[in-house]
Amino acid sequence: MGWASRFMAAVAFLAVGVVFAPDSLLLSGGNSRNSALATAATLSHLLCFATSFGAALWVTFIGGIVMFKHLPRHQFGNLQGKMFPAYFALVSVCAAVCVAAFAYLHPWKSASSLERYQLGFLLSALGFHLSNLLVFTPITIEMMKKRHKIERELSIGEEVGWSKNVEVAKKNPNLAAMNKKFGMIHGFSSLANIMSFGCLAMHSWYLAGKMQL
Repeated sequence: MGWASRFMAAVAFLAVGVVFAPDSLLLSGGNSRNSALATAATLSHLLCFATSFGAALWVTFIGGIVMFKHLPRHQFGNLQGKMFPAYFALVSVCAAVCVAAFAYLHPWKSASSLERYQLGFLLSALGFHLSNLLVFTPITIEMMKKRHKIERELSIGEEVGWSKNVEVAKKNPNLAAMNKKFGMIHGFSSLANIMSFGCLAMHSWYLAGKMQL
């Protein structure tokens, strides 16, 4: 199933939910429009937050680690080079929707200090996501390609793990220098990703305090 088909399926499910939720979206009286907009904003916020938090949890702590431990390193890197732009695009869009929805539901002038802090966390998460999408990830991918070229010339990179790279880098200044550059930019990217996840985790605590199960 392609992305368009998946998107249409999601829209169809949302439409069914709207049709069968007339009490919340088809209210009578003067406040029906505001109530419907508030409900739509709340739904958008929750869905996008859950998507962003779940994607970050999987990519950061599960998917990437499992793939690194079981895939040849160049294959792993090429896969990450395709996956990370899509991942950061997804979480950036979700974070932007979360910010817009939360700002609509809690206007700055009338928001409490707690709500303003939460908007700050969401804006920070969006900023970290965008820094990865627009700055760190493109540079990291470019560095990775250059390092792969050096490694192919040295007949390494098809193994699982770092052992051969570390061993050869001790004798090859070019590879050692490229490892250092890649490690630095990859470190910035990882830090931004962890910081964004931390911001989302802080907001999850706020949301949990607002819900009754």
